[in-house]
Amino acid sequence: MNPPAVSCADVPEDAVLLDVREQDEWDAGHAPGAVHIPMSELAGRLADVPDGGEIYVICRVGGRSARVTQYLNGNGWEAKNVDGGMQSWAALGRPLVTDSGAEPQVI
Repeated sequence: MNPPAVSCADVPEDAVLLDVREQDEWDAGHAPGAVHIPMSELAGRLADVPDGGEIYVICRVGGRSARVTQYLNGNGWEAKNVDGGMQSWAALGRPLVTDSGAEPQVI
């Protein structure tokens, strides 16, 4: 069964966005205001996952975020997978930032 999903274009500007990519991917470029919890750390960091509303889960193209979305929904969150991930996000011209000030990119 596929988890609930939305396109990048349909992610609200004020959405809680959970980025589950690895640290190097995050460092290269991420959405402003996103929460970063790598998929590899998720089980040990569930207390860091925002609650109290919908969470939009994103990775590079959508595979990891689909698995995380299923896991979160099975554990009481209301999560949706962002189809196409950060590659689609960037292609649509949605904002990207880096913490270092370098030119953001999706790797």
